[in-house]
Amino acid sequence: MVFTHDTEGALQSAVALVNGGEPPVTIATVADLDAFFVEHAYTGRRDRTQAELSQVLGLRPRLRELLTADRDSAAALVNEMLATAGAVPQLVRHPPEDWHIHAVPTDAPFATRILVETAMAMIDVIRDDEMSRLTVCADSDCVGIVLDLSRNRSRRYCSTTCSNRNAQAAHRARRADQASTV
Repeated sequence: MVFTHDTEGALQSAVALVNGGEPPVTIATVADLDAFFVEHAYTGRRDRTQAELSQVLGLRPRLRELLTADRDSAAALVNEMLATAGAVPQLVRHPPEDWHIHAVPTDAPFATRILVETAMAMIDVIRDDEMSRLTVCADSDCVGIVLDLSRNRSRRYCSTTCSNRNAQAAHRARRADQASTV
């Protein structure tokens, strides 16, 4: 584990939210947001409305900016996000998780909680000087964000789809090179 479970979870959900707006779009309806809420083990308030969906989807540009910023810019963005939300870090425990940090009440709007949890996670990334764990997909046709939590920092693609597409292209190129030398 590179970071604590809550930091990794917040980073993974932020990346999923941002990448969910890229083709193929995976978060576009209230039902999609419900599935996202469950998949990423969020707790607390959920309105299940079109307005809430719009607020959450509206976070994508800000989260993309934060997740792809350089270290100093990310620190400034984190400070602004936390100040705007009136974040007050506190230790909480709810099953199945042990003590961890929340910085806004569980009845705060879902979009606020996502933004603040991502900002709190980025504190660890910035303090540990691990910004290289967040990059843009190496696929030239993709702008997805890659969260690399591997030990050897080897993850280059945002999804299996991009990885497979590039492996297939490399394979075809090698075969073409071999055929031209024969």
